[in-house]
Amino acid sequence: MTSPSDKRASGNPAKQAQIDLTVKQQREQKRQEKLAEYQKQVAKRKRGKLVWWVVGSTAAVAVIGLVVASFAFAPAPPTSYQAGNSTGREISGVQTFENRSDHVQGAVTYEQNPPAGGPHNPYWLNCGVYTEPQQNENAVHSMEHGAIWVTYDPARVDEAGVDALKAVLPSSYAILSPYPNMDNPVAVSGWNHQLKVDDPTDPRIKEFFTEFWRSQNVPEPNAACSGAIDGPGKA
Repeated sequence: MTSPSDKRASGNPAKQAQIDLTVKQQREQKRQEKLAEYQKQVAKRKRGKLVWWVVGSTAAVAVIGLVVASFAFAPAPPTSYQAGNSTGREISGVQTFENRSDHVQGAVTYEQNPPAGGPHNPYWLNCGVYTEPQQNENAVHSMEHGAIWVTYDPARVDEAGVDALKAVLPSSYAILSPYPNMDNPVAVSGWNHQLKVDDPTDPRIKEFFTEFWRSQNVPEPNAACSGAIDGPGKA
């Protein structure tokens, strides 16, 4: 039995040299082909790793961007006050009154405008932000429970001013609503106490909340400010 190498052997030395050279060229060609294929696979793996690195980096940057944006554009938490924090401190401009607290039916003529207490409807206004004027008789009942009623003249307080008022509101026991034709652009009312200011950013508004929000001196402290009536324009 003869081997392939035997078949390629030739008695002519020149011919045999040519055959040997051809075999070497074929082997070198195969080696070069294998090397090229190996290099191609290595390059492909490198490209794959680079793509995944870029994708991963981009995703990481996107996640970081979303986290940063969530903090940057998240709404500010409600301002916090301490319930029952009345100390009798004097706040410049605050007026004090003596009002009745009986429950009545029908419309009431109040001594203050907006009212800061007095006879009121048996059902209170649910606390919150309203875009329309509210019934005095229901809002006064909310103040009887310790809520603060912030009112503004829509003809003199713009959107930025309303946002400034929203920024000082606590998460509960506060009402914000328009109140046309007031003496001042803004009035902040608690039971038997009231502050009128020209500027929605007046720092005394927060001082008023600090002193009178959920005061224990109201006729019905700790009573609810929800579960009753939603007025028109509840936000």
